[in-house]
Amino acid sequence: MDDITFYDKVYQVVRLIPKGRATSYGAIASYLGTKGSSRMVGYAMQASGKENPSVPAHRVVNRQGLLTAKHHFGGNLMAELLESEGVKVENDQIQNFKEVFWDPEIELAL
Repeated sequence: MDDITFYDKVYQVVRLIPKGRATSYGAIASYLGTKGSSRMVGYAMQASGKENPSVPAHRVVNRQGLLTAKHHFGGNLMAELLESEGVKVENDQIQNFKEVFWDPEIELAL
């Protein structure tokens, strides 16, 4: 019997996002076959703080590249983490989102 939870599946995908790239809650949900559950992916990101190995939740944003979860990181930490990886952020939005967008359905295709 498979005991892996939805959150665990989300964390597995998020851990594969390379530095300097970002994806959306919806892209992860779609990849996991649960299109329409992007909010659940967001809840998983909220709960990821104590996971080991760590989950780079700062690389998951909304579909427009907005840092909608920044308040969970405190201050500007989410933007700072992205910028430290070379992602340009202005006014809580990734500026080159189409260029840095990591689509798990493409990147993880067999």
